[in-house]
Amino acid sequence: MNSRQTLIGQQRHIRARYNARLRNRFKKPIPRSVVPSFFTLMNLFCGFLAIVQIYEGQIVYASWLIVVAGMFDVVDGFMARVSNGTSEFGIELDSLSDVVSFGVAPGFLIYHFSLNELSTLGLILSTFPALFGAVRLARYNVEARNGEKNEFFKGLPIPAQAMILVAYVLLFNDGDPFFDSLKNGVNTVLIPTIIILSGLMVTTIPFDKIPRFNKKMGHQDRIAILFFLLYLTLIMLFRHYGLMIAFGIFILRGVGRGAYKFIQELREEDPNS
Repeated sequence: MNSRQTLIGQQRHIRARYNARLRNRFKKPIPRSVVPSFFTLMNLFCGFLAIVQIYEGQIVYASWLIVVAGMFDVVDGFMARVSNGTSEFGIELDSLSDVVSFGVAPGFLIYHFSLNELSTLGLILSTFPALFGAVRLARYNVEARNGEKNEFFKGLPIPAQAMILVAYVLLFNDGDPFFDSLKNGVNTVLIPTIIILSGLMVTTIPFDKIPRFNKKMGHQDRIAILFFLLYLTLIMLFRHYGLMIAFGIFILRGVGRGAYKFIQELREEDPNS
């Protein structure tokens, strides 16, 4: 009888410890990284839907789904900073999502739209957004893991090159008179554009980051915010034309800054200048 009571007592003790651990588990606060990760997954979701729409021949829907994925990408970065929810998990998840939404999806889009006419060459070119974008993101992850904090992005961000490709596809699909006048059609513009954008992604040219909206903003931050609002206004007012103009300005600003920095470094190295 005593042994039975002892056994029952042990069982009650084990059950009480299990219930206590269960209650403590539910009392734990939700990790801060959950909020930005949700928007990252929505980015990936839109990228997947874009691929499905391309397969079904819905080029316009697919193009705008890539744009929506870009909006989620902006929001997840903003939410990570606001909630202080930046984590290694979030960085890796964001990069995986970006490869799909801004590498694989745009590559499949331009292949389905016109590069399939070039057979093997078109297939190879259409892989550039994903291949060069993956290299760009891998380098960013390594720098983030090493604790490097830069004022600018090194190399063209993969969403920016995706937006330019999407804008080209929408402009050609819209029957823009300028593009219709090109001798060899869409590929006359797309081929050099893909090569240039892919090259820019793996350079160290400084491109603007999304500005931080806080009370400690400096002069450069205010300028970046003005340009950010300008980009949003252009896209909302002029849609795919606005996409082309906004990200064209974004790229030109980065290239111009990089050229200026390169010239300054050459002057510092040359004692006679």
